[in-house]
Amino acid sequence: MDLGLKGKAAIVTGGGTGIGAGICEALAQEGVNVGVNWIVGKDEVTAFAADLSMKYGTDCRPFYADISKAEDLDAMVKDVVAAYGHIDILVNNAGIWPTENILDMPDRNWEKVIDINLNGPFMLCKRVAQHMVSAGLKGSIINLSSKSGITYNTAGHAHYASAKSAINMMTKTLARELLPHGIRANAIAPGMVRTPINEDKWNDPELKKSYEARIPSGRFAQPVEIGYTVAFLASEKSFNIMGTVIDITGGMLI
Repeated sequence: MDLGLKGKAAIVTGGGTGIGAGICEALAQEGVNVGVNWIVGKDEVTAFAADLSMKYGTDCRPFYADISKAEDLDAMVKDVVAAYGHIDILVNNAGIWPTENILDMPDRNWEKVIDINLNGPFMLCKRVAQHMVSAGLKGSIINLSSKSGITYNTAGHAHYASAKSAINMMTKTLARELLPHGIRANAIAPGMVRTPINEDKWNDPELKKSYEARIPSGRFAQPVEIGYTVAFLASEKSFNIMGTVIDITGGMLI
């Protein structure tokens, strides 16, 4: 299916690795010019963006920004518009997933997770939406939620789960307010995805088996599989999907 995305321009936060890299690849496959946001690993992200451009004939470039800093987001949006002329798709993927119990959690650690996983996406949604409205563009915003934003079953992630739950409601309010401008907002809730952050589970056969037993589909998702859902939501083919959180957990929320 041709999703009709060729020539569109996107920002994918945290796009250089893990789920973000899979999203960038899926969009590039559809002919999207992808702004690959990064905060660490400049050389690696630059090489990754160049590889996407070569493989899929698109114009993918790295763009630095700490998403928890408003001034960085202002600069990134300005730079992406200067590079591509417009922003049609925003994917808020960047986030952190620390483990610490409530009784031992320093206040600052709570604030850091909320800043990166919730406040940053809000600030970037606002800035990109302002650009879309002023440019008269019909666009799509896709926020990364999580299984943990819908049901909580692993101790040590109160800050992460709270932020992701808030992302779900933020997405609904975005959709409600932005639909009159032709901008759709949705969220996706992945479950277990094979990324560098959980590579330890692949190196321990017993641990890997125990995790896979929790997934009805029987395996971890691959990052690009998450990207395929994002690409669909970014396209007009998904026009009637608005303000919802899509379960892509491999059945973990059944």
